[in-house]
Amino acid sequence: MPGNKVSKQKPCHHCKSRPASAPPDTSTIHYEKFWLYRHCSSVQQRDRQAQKAGQLFSGLLAMNVVFLGSAFISSMIFNHVAITLADVWILLSILKVLCLCWIIYYLLGTSRQPHAVLYRDSHAGPIWIRGSVLLFGSFSILLNVFQIGYSAILIQCKSRVEIVFPSIEIFFILTQAFFLWHHSKDCIQVQHNFTRCGLMLTIATNLLLWLLAVTNDTIHVEIESQLREVEQRFEGKALFSHPYLCNETASCTCPNTTICKVFQKGYILLYPFNTEYCLVCCSVLYVMWKNVGRRISDHHVPHIKPRFKLQGVVFGPLLGTIAVIIGICVFMMYQIQATGSVPSRQVFVIYYSYYIVLLPLMSVGAVIGTIIHALEKKELDTLKNPTRSLDVILLMGAALGQIGMSYFSIVAIVATDPRDLLNSLILSHSVLLIFQNITQNVFIIDGLHRQPFMSPDKEEEMKEGQNHEAYDQRGVNMMELGQEIRKVSLSYIHSYSHLSWKRRALREISFFLVLCNIILWVMPTFGAHPVFENGLEKSFYGYSTWFAIVNFGLPLGVFYRMHSVGGLLEVYITA
Repeated sequence: MPGNKVSKQKPCHHCKSRPASAPPDTSTIHYEKFWLYRHCSSVQQRDRQAQKAGQLFSGLLAMNVVFLGSAFISSMIFNHVAITLADVWILLSILKVLCLCWIIYYLLGTSRQPHAVLYRDSHAGPIWIRGSVLLFGSFSILLNVFQIGYSAILIQCKSRVEIVFPSIEIFFILTQAFFLWHHSKDCIQVQHNFTRCGLMLTIATNLLLWLLAVTNDTIHVEIESQLREVEQRFEGKALFSHPYLCNETASCTCPNTTICKVFQKGYILLYPFNTEYCLVCCSVLYVMWKNVGRRISDHHVPHIKPRFKLQGVVFGPLLGTIAVIIGICVFMMYQIQATGSVPSRQVFVIYYSYYIVLLPLMSVGAVIGTIIHALEKKELDTLKNPTRSLDVILLMGAALGQIGMSYFSIVAIVATDPRDLLNSLILSHSVLLIFQNITQNVFIIDGLHRQPFMSPDKEEEMKEGQNHEAYDQRGVNMMELGQEIRKVSLSYIHSYSHLSWKRRALREISFFLVLCNIILWVMPTFGAHPVFENGLEKSFYGYSTWFAIVNFGLPLGVFYRMHSVGGLLEVYITA
C-alpha cells in the first residue's frame, strides 16, 4: 500500500509529555541487546544485530511449533488410531492458553511500561482489517457456540473435549480480537525478544487452527453419511465410513429435531469464517512482529494524508452497483435452490454465466488501469514499509487459492466431458478466474507503489470547509437545504470535469473493481459453494480429497477478495 504512513504516539501516562512532531529523547530509547553481540563497539550496530537475532530466534520458535502441530494433524489423518482429533485439540488448547497468558501480560504489563510505545505505525492495522477481525471473530464465536450445542445434543457419542475445546476457543478469539483492535499499530520499544516470541507463538497457533479447519471434515462427513444412509436403505449397501468417525457413525446422527438441524446448518454456514479469521489475524500479527523495535524518523511522517472522497467517479459506481444488484439476485436464487434441495442444473448455469460475464469486464478494467499507470509520470514510493510488503505477499499468496482450485477443475473437466454445457461453463469460469486474478494483482501492486497525487491548489478545499462551517451556523430550512444540495452538485460536476483523464479513469476502474470484489466476496462467504456442490470435481477426485482442496482454496479466495478491496481503495485514494 502506498506511502509509509506513520505517526507518533504520545508517551504513556508514565512518560513526560512532548510535542508529537519532536524526536524522542535518546534517554527514552531502549536499544536492543543480545548476548552474542555484546562486544560490538557501536550501539547502533549492536541494536541492528540484536534485532536480526531476535527475529531469527522467534521465527525458529514459530517454525518448530508449526512443524509439531502439522505432525499431529498429519498423524491424525493418516493414523487415526494412534493420534485422534481429541489429541490435536489438547495440543492446540495448550498453545492457546500460552498465547492467552502472553497477550494478557502484554496488555497489563509490557504496553504500560514507561516509553514502551513511543511510535505507532498508522498504516498498520487499517480500519477495514481491524473491522474484519471483529466481523470474522464474531462469526467464529457463533460457530463455536453452534459446535458446543451440536456436541451437547450428541453427548452420548461425543467426547467432552468437543465441548471444552470450543469454549477455550471462544475466550481465545475474544482476547485476541481485543488485543489486535487496540494494539495493532504499536511499535513496541521494550522487551523486544519476549514480545517477538509471543507474537510468533500466536501466529503459529493461528496457522495450526487454520490447518486443522482445512483438514478436519468430521461434521461434514457426518452429514454426508446421513444423506448416504437414506440412499442406501433402498439398495441394502453398507453405510459410508470415514477414518475420522467412530465405528458407530450411524448411531451418532443428528436426531430429527429443529434445534439440532439449526446447529448443524449454522455450523456449515459459518465454517469459512473461522478459517478467514485465522488468516486475517496472522497478517496483523506479522506486521506487529515486524514493527517490534522499529523507530520512525520525522521524514517518514507524511505531511498530507490522502482522504477518501467520492468525487470524480460516475461510471465506476454505476456499473459496479449494477454488478452487485445482479449478483445479489443470482445469489438469492442459488441459496433458495440450495436450501430447498439439491441445486438444479439451471441454477448452476445461471451462476457460472454471471461469473463469465463479470470476470472479463474486471480483467479488461485491470489491464487498462495498468496501462494508465505505465503512462503516468508519478514517482514510485521506495520507502521501507512492512505493511505494504506484506500486502503484496498476501495478494500473491491468497490468489493461489482460487488459481489452484481452477486448475484442479480444468483437469477434472478436460478428463471427463468438456463438451457438456455445464462443464464448458465451469471450464470457461476457471480459465477466466485465473486471468482475472493475475491482471488484478498486477494493477493493485503497481498502484500501491505509486506516490499519492497531491494537488497544488488547495483553495477549493478551504472554501468547501468554510461553506460547511457557515452552513452549520445557519438555521436549516428547506430553501437553504435546496441551495446547499445544488452547490454540492455543481461542485461535484466541477470536480469531475477538472480531473485529468488518467486520474478519472483510474478512479472509475478502482471503484468498479471494489464493488465487483465485494459481491464476489459476499457470494462464497455466505454459503454459495457451487465448486463443491456441482458434484463434478467431487466425483472425480473423491469426497475427502476435494473437501481438503476446497477448504484450502475457498478461504484463501475469500481472503483474496477482501484484501483486494483494501488494496483497490488505496489505489483509488492515491489517484
